[in-house]
This record gives sequence, structure tokens and C-alpha cells, in this order.
Amino acid sequence: MSYVVAAPEIVAAAATDLANIGSTISSASAVAAAPTTAVLAAGADQVSAVIAALFGSHAQAYQALSAQAQLFHEQFVQLMSAGAGTYAAAEAANASPLQTLEQDVLGVVNGPSQAVLGRPLIGNGANATVAGDKGGDAGILIGNGGNGANGATTGQAGGAGGAAGLLWGKGGSGGNGANSVTQNGAGGNGAGGGLFGGGGGNGGNSGVGSGLFAAAGNGGNAGLFGAGGNGGAFSLGSGGSGVVGGIAGHAGLLVGNGGAGGALTGQAGANGGFLYGNGGTGGSGIGGIAAPIAAGHGGNAGLIGNGGAGATATLNQAGGDGGNGGILVGNGGAGGAGSRVTGLVGQSVAGFAGGNGGNAIGLFGNGGLGGNGGDAAVGVGLAHGGTGGAGGNGALFGSGGRGGDAGAGTPGSFGVGGAGGNAQLIGNGGGGGNGNPAGTGHGGPGGKAGLLFGTAGTVGG
Repeated sequence: MSYVVAAPEIVAAAATDLANIGSTISSASAVAAAPTTAVLAAGADQVSAVIAALFGSHAQAYQALSAQAQLFHEQFVQLMSAGAGTYAAAEAANASPLQTLEQDVLGVVNGPSQAVLGRPLIGNGANATVAGDKGGDAGILIGNGGNGANGATTGQAGGAGGAAGLLWGKGGSGGNGANSVTQNGAGGNGAGGGLFGGGGGNGGNSGVGSGLFAAAGNGGNAGLFGAGGNGGAFSLGSGGSGVVGGIAGHAGLLVGNGGAGGALTGQAGANGGFLYGNGGTGGSGIGGIAAPIAAGHGGNAGLIGNGGAGATATLNQAGGDGGNGGILVGNGGAGGAGSRVTGLVGQSVAGFAGGNGGNAIGLFGNGGLGGNGGDAAVGVGLAHGGTGGAGGNGALFGSGGRGGDAGAGTPGSFGVGGAGGNAQLIGNGGGGGNGNPAGTGHGGPGGKAGLLFGTAGTVGG
């Protein structure tokens, strides 16, 4: 038995191309008809007239033959177009039984576990549709969890994400909490991922109304392979101490990137997978005047990977430190910038320090950059710029990170640049950060050069 394989879309495209070619040839024949079928005699003698008549008869014969060829061409194009349609119809007819067969096979596989445990073996969980409800769980073995629904009423929490399959699948993300003038809803937690694929779901954000604080959802943890979910952001609320929000989900035990700490929570980024993975970015912290939340540190990498960046401070806090690079290969994460401070008239204030760059602790890798210090401003009085964060140290083969610059302040104020990171065996030392340009602060010292080869870092200006 012989088999034929056809691609209907290619056949249809070829029919269109042939139709365009036929149209072009027909146009050319029409243009050439007049000058070739009515050739004028070169002279008044009989020989010239006979020659002109001979050329004209040849042209007329060509036009007749061209008309027959055009008719044949049109019939061929019609047959090819009809064939493409027939192939497409046959494909559609064959697809429907295959889909039915797939559903029948899944029904046989999932039927017993659905009847006994109330959950199939294979399949994706449904997204929640009712406000605040949890997302549907995936199949016990394989499938992605459904996302939780957002809260809709006053202070209602978001629904948690549905669980992923044990072997393969991504956890569902948590829903966002509802907004309110009295009580903000908490964000739903993201669900964990399966062992061999798919990361954890992201945590939901808490409400952002003017009411009381509410916790954000935590990011889901990955299994053996996969990225951890990001923690959700929590609401600012109307005052008082800040609350801890969404925790970053852990990366896969072997491979995967750590989740980012929840925005506005000050949570640290999660560490990367043991074999390979980058650390997660720290979450920026913020809170009430009574107890501001520190900016989150970047997560550390595993054997191979880069450290996560420290969070940039947003209100009355130092920048987060960068995470360390991989044990074998990887760069340190950059430190976050310190927050800006504005003082009252006659008050002496100082900007907050930048975070330190993460170290490259393995064989190859560069140290992370130090974060810049926060600027300071005041009506009358001294405003000192924040100290720049130190640059991270390089690996055995790698350069140190540059120190962060001091924040800007008022004339005569103080502000020191961060020290450059040191190289170890082969590499250059990081340059020192610059001091407060308007004050008496000085630049940070440069990092040391590698023991075998390298150049020491320059002192900051």
C-alpha cells in the first residue's frame, strides 16, 4: 500500500502562484498582439507584401495557441485549488476522531482516580471564577494548577493557586486581595510546582486601598526543576508598622531561578537551584514611620549562576545587599541604592547607605556593584549624602565590583563613596565610589589586584 503526504496550505499557495504567472503571460501576449499580427510591408512590391503576410499569419497562429494554453492553465489552477480544499477537508475530518480518541483515552486513565479520589491523574486545573475562590488542582501526576480568583468584596482575600501535578506542571498563581477603606484583603498564596517541570505560582498582591495592612501571598516553591514563584506585593495602608508580605518561592532543588521577594515587603530573593540557577531579586521594603521595612537582599546562586540584585530602597532604609554568585561560576549581584531623605528646617539629616555588592565566591566571576547612597536635602542645615555600598569581591579568576557613589548633600556636608571589591588570584580590583560632590566626603578606596595578575582599583573622586 502506498501513502501520500500533502500539505494543503502549500498546495493552495502554489495554485495562487500559478494563477499569478498565467495572468502575467496573458498580459504580455495581449500587449504583443497588435504589433505582431498587423506587420506593415517593408515596400510596395509583392515580395514585401508576402513576407509581411507570413509574419502576421505566424503571430495569429501564436495568439490562437496562446488562448488554448491559457484555457488549459486556468483549468489546471482550478483543479489544484480544488485539490487543496479537498486535502484540507480531509484533515479536518480526521482531526475530529483523533480528538475524540484522545478524550476517550484520558477518560479511561482518569476515571478510576476521579471516582475514588475526586481528582484525575492527568489534566490542568481550572481557573477560579468565583471571587476569592481557590484555583482548581491539576491532575495528580501531570498538569498545571488553576489560578486563584481575585477578592471582590470589602477586605476579601484572594484565592490560593491550585496545586500542580506531582511529576510535571506549574502551580497556580494566587489571586489579589480586594481593596477597602477599612480592611484590605490578603493576597492568595501561589502553589508549588511539580518535580520535573514548571515553577511555583506567583503570590497574589494584597489590596491597595486606604484601609489596614494585609499580607501578600507567598510565591510557590518549585520541585526538582523550575523557578520559584514571586512573592506578592502588600498594601501600604493608612499607617502604623509595615507588615511582612509575600515570601519568594524556592527554586527547583536541582535547577531553577529563585523567586523575587514581594514588592514593598522587604523580603529577600530566594536562592537558586543547587546545580544551576540565579538568585532572586530582593523586594523593596516600605512601611509606616513606626517601623519601616528594610529592603530585601538578593538571593544566592547555586553551583552555577549569578546572585540576585538587592532591592532599591524606597523610604527610610538602606539598599539591599546583592546575593553571592555560584560556588563554581557566577557573578555577585548588585547592591540596591539607599533611599533619599528630606529633613525639616534646621534639622541635620543623612541619606541611607547603598547595599553592598554580592561576592563571586567560585572559580570564575566578578563581584557585584555596590549600591549608591541616598541623596539628602534640607531647608536650612546640613544634609549628608548616604554612604555608597562596597563592591563585591571577585572569584579566583575575576575582578572586584566597583563601589557605589555617595549620595548628594548640601555644601559642607559629609558623604563617603563605597570601597571597591578585591580581586583574588587573577583580576582587577574594583574602583572606589565617588564621595559627596558638594561636601567634604571622600571617595572610597580601590580594591586590591589579583595576587598573580591584575591592576588595583582607583580611588573614588
